Amino acid sequence: MKEQLKLHLDSFQDKLWEISDYLYHHPELGDQEFQSMQKLVDFLEEHQFTVETGIVERPTAFKAVFDSKKAGPTIAYLSEYDALPEVGHGCGHNLIGTMSAGAGVLLSKVVNEIGGRVVVLGTPAEETNGAKVPMAEQGIFDDIDAAMILHPADESYESGESLAMDAIQFEFRGLTSHAAASPEKGINALDAVIQLFNGINALRQHVTSDVRIHGIIKEGGVAANIVPDKAVAQFYVRAKDRSYLNEVVEKVKNIAHGAALMTGAELHISNYELSYDDMVTNKTLSDLFTKNLLSTGVREVKKAKDSYGSIDMGNVSHVVPAIHPYIGLDSPGLIAHTREFADTTITENSHKILSKGTLAMALTGYDLITNKEVFEKMNSEFRQTVK
Repeated sequence: MKEQLKLHLDSFQDKLWEISDYLYHHPELGDQEFQSMQKLVDFLEEHQFTVETGIVERPTAFKAVFDSKKAGPTIAYLSEYDALPEVGHGCGHNLIGTMSAGAGVLLSKVVNEIGGRVVVLGTPAEETNGAKVPMAEQGIFDDIDAAMILHPADESYESGESLAMDAIQFEFRGLTSHAAASPEKGINALDAVIQLFNGINALRQHVTSDVRIHGIIKEGGVAANIVPDKAVAQFYVRAKDRSYLNEVVEKVKNIAHGAALMTGAELHISNYELSYDDMVTNKTLSDLFTKNLLSTGVREVKKAKDSYGSIDMGNVSHVVPAIHPYIGLDSPGLIAHTREFADTTITENSHKILSKGTLAMALTGYDLITNKEVFEKMNSEFRQTVK
């Protein structure tokens, strides 16, 4: 039956290439991906998926379901389609969104025989305010047995880890005054932000090496001769696991409170983007996918590399067995978030790679549905590794 999957893919792979190229030529930012979402939804509905849009109160999110009405696991493919400002699809989300939709459609061609359900989730705004976070929180994955997403990269890598991340804003309020004539009457909010940066720089010596803390001064005053009464800093704070990140974040917040006390400014702390959890790769599922990816003709899949980024797939991995592997575009050294990366996604070679990724994900879903031993092993691992 796996041979049937390959034949089914041949019948619509040209359509997949067309969709991916369309997304490339019509890039849309997070939570504004209306054309991109519609292109994917139209394709899924053409193949008899039942689609609900606007889920988790995100207008460009969707859930597409193909149900065999027979007993069996539910396999989910997660589709991203947001672009980057000015760069367009420099992270290859045009490929990601299309491969996941394609894998869902491909697996749907055989589930009436083997059982189970196929779900494709449209997950907007991964680059900023990832919709997978509220999906994980609001029970979208409660009836799903395994979740997969496949990301393009310079070379192919196994699914690995990512850092948990909080996006924190510190707003200090002071009091304006003439900076030369009566500075003693002012309360300098910018001084508080500067002390915050100094304190965080001192903290770096006393955290583990996986921690990343990086920020900007978003607002710092309006004129050099006016004591700034408002200053705003935004930071990303990251660590290898959520529990340790929470400890580090508490220390950073204490530094901010200290800066406020030192300067007399008032402090307001908020999260300016959703928090991401660390990625917990299900090794059983990862090994299964790697085997299938190699079977499509991909020559090598390297071991997962150290990652210091953060992804909303991490939140998913804490509620359901999940993987986030990488498929190579045969361009060693290609750097993501560049126009060069975006342009690479629409080459003839990348079209072929898109087909391989689509097939590998569908084959992995097929194996989970038909191989009870592997399915149980995956679930057992999940129960042991996710707390």
